[in-house]
Amino acid sequence: MAVGLVAAEPRAQENSDEAARRRNLDQVLDLYVRDGLVYYRALKGDRRRLDAYTAAIASTPIASAPRDEQVAFWLNAYDALVLRTVIDHYPIAQRSREYPIHSIRQIPGAFESLRHQVAGRSLTLDQIEQTVLAGFGDPRVFLALGRGALGSGRLRSEAFAPETLEKQLAEAAAECTSHGQCVTVDRLQNRVLISSIFSWRSKEFSDVYSQKAPSAFSTRSPIERAALAFIQPKLTTTEKDFLAGNEFKVEFSKFDWSLNDLTGRGGR
Repeated sequence: MAVGLVAAEPRAQENSDEAARRRNLDQVLDLYVRDGLVYYRALKGDRRRLDAYTAAIASTPIASAPRDEQVAFWLNAYDALVLRTVIDHYPIAQRSREYPIHSIRQIPGAFESLRHQVAGRSLTLDQIEQTVLAGFGDPRVFLALGRGALGSGRLRSEAFAPETLEKQLAEAAAECTSHGQCVTVDRLQNRVLISSIFSWRSKEFSDVYSQKAPSAFSTRSPIERAALAFIQPKLTTTEKDFLAGNEFKVEFSKFDWSLNDLTGRGGR
């Protein structure tokens, strides 16, 4: 009995430490995020909590933690690092006409080149999404990520936590079908527009959802079947009836990279 109690203490302490670290991020999100939009200018002027959080997670040991704790950790790390990337360059200068003015994509290498220290590893944002988070086998995480853009999932005003992770991911999935940026059933044009997040992460969505699609969709591609299986349960009766005809086109909409800035859209 005594041995069991001693063995349990490090895990309880680790959870307590992680909760303490997460408190800084919770405060940042509560203060500066409203309905997925961010007061970037104010956050840039008061960044001490965000910097404390990103400094703390740089060497946090997480690999041996329970699965939900790891998923919450990496989702929070990604969101915090996106916030830091934006305010490090805020107001964001326009460098390319390919993306909207002040978009995070105007920051050179924001996702694919800039490296961050997280859990003792040097990683880009793309590596966190495509390698680390992809490894957990739950594509809902890709809809939960705040990419600093209007086309992404809604950045929450709270951090992800292991004890509420399932609820938070379920809410992110449900919000997708009610958000025009994510899903639009266009009966007039006989098409279903679905966020390009699904096509970006086609393997992960197909692996989990393609076999759950109704047999009527069996001739469609794996990612179409997966996307339709994902959205169908959450649609209205009228929308479900439209899908049942199976005569529509599926199109993956262009992602909106406009900065999710609550302060005058990019600092203007």
